[in-house]
Amino acid sequence: MNLRSSWVAETGQTREDTRLNQVGATTMVNPVQVRSGILPGSYSGQFRLSGFWMDKASAMTATVSEGRAVIQGDISQGVYPVALPAAEQITFAAGDAQYGRIDLVVLKIYDNLYDGSTRNEAKIEIIQGVPGQAPKAPAAPPRSLALYEVTVPAGASAGNGGIPWNTSLKDLRTPVVALGGILPVEGPVLPGAHPGQYQDTPNNQLQRWDGGQWVAYPEAVGGIVPSSAALTQGGYTGQYRDSSGGTLQRWSGSAWAPAFPGPYFSDSLDAGYTTSTTYVTTLVERDQNPLSLTFTAPPSRAVLVTFGSRMEVILDTGQTTNIAGTALMCLRVTQGATVVREVEDELAAKGAKPALPADGVSASTVQRLANLTPGASYTLTAYYRSSSATLRAWFDNSFIQVTPQY
Repeated sequence: MNLRSSWVAETGQTREDTRLNQVGATTMVNPVQVRSGILPGSYSGQFRLSGFWMDKASAMTATVSEGRAVIQGDISQGVYPVALPAAEQITFAAGDAQYGRIDLVVLKIYDNLYDGSTRNEAKIEIIQGVPGQAPKAPAAPPRSLALYEVTVPAGASAGNGGIPWNTSLKDLRTPVVALGGILPVEGPVLPGAHPGQYQDTPNNQLQRWDGGQWVAYPEAVGGIVPSSAALTQGGYTGQYRDSSGGTLQRWSGSAWAPAFPGPYFSDSLDAGYTTSTTYVTTLVERDQNPLSLTFTAPPSRAVLVTFGSRMEVILDTGQTTNIAGTALMCLRVTQGATVVREVEDELAAKGAKPALPADGVSASTVQRLANLTPGASYTLTAYYRSSSATLRAWFDNSFIQVTPQY
């Protein structure tokens, strides 16, 4: 047997054994124990994990490639380093005549001090499963590291084709690295042992354990994470990413939001009128009432508000000539139930009609809202009035636009 171990044999540990097994691999799972696993690496540098790779040698025999690993015992037993400096072959028993079974290939530590086996060595072993209609793999014994599950079909033997190796192997290997190293993930994703631990996922994303979950690490602090990175959660407040829709987003600490929201826009192309001399939100003959817009205040605390309409004034009887009057449109600003700014004529967009024929005018205004609360939602609601109860003030193509200032 080529498999070497350290600090197991009562006598006979060679200097070569000791040198081969100085692996320094201690990926922690708690303050005392480490994760059992295989040291990563490959000859070409193309693969994360080549140690203890298993493949077909013959119909019922497999070759286990060289590698190094650590196997954690119970909490008081410590960790056992092992090394396989040359490939090893293992042979599976013939299949059951009626049912298939699943065998488990393990690295197994025999330590007489704890198992009473009278053996002190490391072995590559096959734990044979129980044949059945729905066979299950056996459990790994204490002080062992599972490498592969191997499905052995009913009747499989060297004389009738043996094990179908291309479909029968289930790789269970998982890597470990030295304390503080970045773990290349292969196999199951296991919880971290401490905040600040790092791992590199199969899709090449660096992640950090925050004490409760693995969080994607930013591509670079202060850099913009590309849309190709599946970053569902930000690494820090103020981080930026390019979303899949091409919009720059900023992590608020709890959610991704547009980094530069807006401009916001709402309009109505439906005409309506009022004869009210006090401001109202409802226009006769307009289906969309009221016209409103909600926006989120930017960090600058200021926005530019543009609003207006095509306005016309006619007598309530429908006459359009020799009429003087004014149509006024204004905005009420609210934050929830609180009125931040009330409507008043001084802030209105006005369309005035002198005593001569006309088809109406387009009027708009631009105003600055300041001292807003960053991140708070504000609502702008359009109000309208006529200068006289005998006049219909018509409003068409009405709009509201909010442009945040940065």
